[in-house]
Amino acid sequence: MTNKQIPAARRQALQAGLSLALLVAATPGLATAPQATTATSAATSAATSAASPKVLRYAFRIAETGFDPARVSDLYSRSVTPHIFEGLYTYDHLARPTQLKPLIATAMPEISDDFKTFVIRIRPGVFFTDDPAFKGKPRELVAEDFVYSFKRFADPANNSSAWSDLAEADVVGLTAYRNELLKSKKPFDYDRPIEGLRALDRYTLQFKLRGTRPRFVYTLAQSDLFGAVPREVVEAHGGTVMEHPVGTGPFVLKQWRRSSLIVLEKNPNYRERYYDAEPAADDAEGQALLARLKGRRLPMVDRVEVAIIEENQPRWLSFLNGQFDLVYQLPEDFINQVMPQGKLAPNLQKLGLQSWRTLNSDVLFTVFNMEDPVVGGYTPEQVALRRAIALGTDVERERTLARRGQAMRAQSFYLPNTTGFDANEHSPASEYDPARAKALLDLYGYKDVDGDGWRERPDGQPLLLEAMTTPDAFQRQIDEIWQKNMAALGIKVRFKVGKWPENYKALRAGKYQLWWLGTSASTPDGLDSLGRHASERIGQNNHARFRNKQLDELFTRASALPDGPERLALLNEAKRIAAAYMPYINRLHRYYTDLAQPQLIGYRRTVFWQNWWEYVDIDESLRAR
Repeated sequence: MTNKQIPAARRQALQAGLSLALLVAATPGLATAPQATTATSAATSAATSAASPKVLRYAFRIAETGFDPARVSDLYSRSVTPHIFEGLYTYDHLARPTQLKPLIATAMPEISDDFKTFVIRIRPGVFFTDDPAFKGKPRELVAEDFVYSFKRFADPANNSSAWSDLAEADVVGLTAYRNELLKSKKPFDYDRPIEGLRALDRYTLQFKLRGTRPRFVYTLAQSDLFGAVPREVVEAHGGTVMEHPVGTGPFVLKQWRRSSLIVLEKNPNYRERYYDAEPAADDAEGQALLARLKGRRLPMVDRVEVAIIEENQPRWLSFLNGQFDLVYQLPEDFINQVMPQGKLAPNLQKLGLQSWRTLNSDVLFTVFNMEDPVVGGYTPEQVALRRAIALGTDVERERTLARRGQAMRAQSFYLPNTTGFDANEHSPASEYDPARAKALLDLYGYKDVDGDGWRERPDGQPLLLEAMTTPDAFQRQIDEIWQKNMAALGIKVRFKVGKWPENYKALRAGKYQLWWLGTSASTPDGLDSLGRHASERIGQNNHARFRNKQLDELFTRASALPDGPERLALLNEAKRIAAAYMPYINRLHRYYTDLAQPQLIGYRRTVFWQNWWEYVDIDESLRAR
């Protein structure tokens, strides 16, 4: 595409705020958005009519891994699965603070006084999308489907990273059976009754937990993981089930080119479900959305096309050119020209673009493999090395230069909008102090013995850090900052470059030394963040493979306590232990700026959930010509 092919009004507005040379030079990268140019041209032609399908288009910045809820763990795959599968509960799309409401369940659960038994009734007349496994017959969702779906997370063959959520809940009989299989290596028997996971009748589900779990309902609200999966489909498709998702949700997967393009279409047999919400009375944006969309049948768009464009520049320019309806998380590279002084640039306002800026419930961290002989371990000198690396990591430089100020310094592993997070906290573990870092290294024997300018380990062996990384230009900025930080301490660094899914596979297997990673909250509770340090979650979300008896005990106690001062004290004690051993360097919480074209109606960034596609509409009359 050339500059002449950009619509005149859009071109004039862009030239007012962007370098035309930059726009033209980067235009070839636009072709990396699969199918987008052809599809957008068709959608914006004179042939557009009321009968034309409404298509939502945007791009992921990182590739997905697949769409089997029991096997996915990355955010991008989990952004797709809740639109195909449905859990028992969901979050009110507009309510702030967050509020749960039934989805497949008919009402909130009946809970015993000790928070150990949960009884849930599900809606009759909900059907899975058609699949050959059903042999041409409609297949109704029943309680037994949830029993089967939850069992899949306990099956060692699935190696589910989400097993930690159920392990913490400790469903009666389920953990014991999993442990039995881990020892015997026998296959999971899905017909074996589990006392704590039962279908009482066709539409009634019962959970019995060994411990008191006041917040178990949050687990049941994660449709991206705990949506119902039909057994026939899993057994029919076997090893290809990651690419063959079948659920009851508002969309169905129509096309998937791995790491390139994901296409979903409206489920033609989706039950009658209508837009409704309960925004706060003083929430002007929420009230306006409710007034505009209340009573509309869901979903409102006919098709969703998601491209995967890892480099920031082509992804951003594709949006500017009108190929995408949304920039989900504006690349930090462009924040100053797009949002000067925190406001949308005048030239972009002329295009009718919409913008939102929110503090995300996430944390960016550096993770050490505690089983690695160089950076792992619990001896004083091994702890000193990790703490020195933390003190020598200039996170503020990453925040201001690479991320253009679009983040706040993390003081602990707890995430914004979750219990345990304190916006006013200051932790010594978050300080940048290279002088103290060097002193620590000297004190514990990490010295330059051979005079080559690089430190050796206390036993005289070379000190070399090998960090996994990804090949994109943005990550290279962060890598360069950190490499210079470590060179200033006399520590040599080597990078191992790989695609994100490859690196994540190595992480799960414990075959790495250190990596940069991020995680987002899936519930309002901070316990999952604490769980990243619990030894029972090694191989799941305890990526550091950290073991500490005292912290394990705090995790167990906090799981059972109701919210309040006693529980908060335990959460605070846990972060002090984590800061002392430093299995992770918690660096930043990101601010996200999302931009949308004028034709995208109803968008609002979610907090703990990913299913928002059914709540938005596309007004083709507002699309730029």
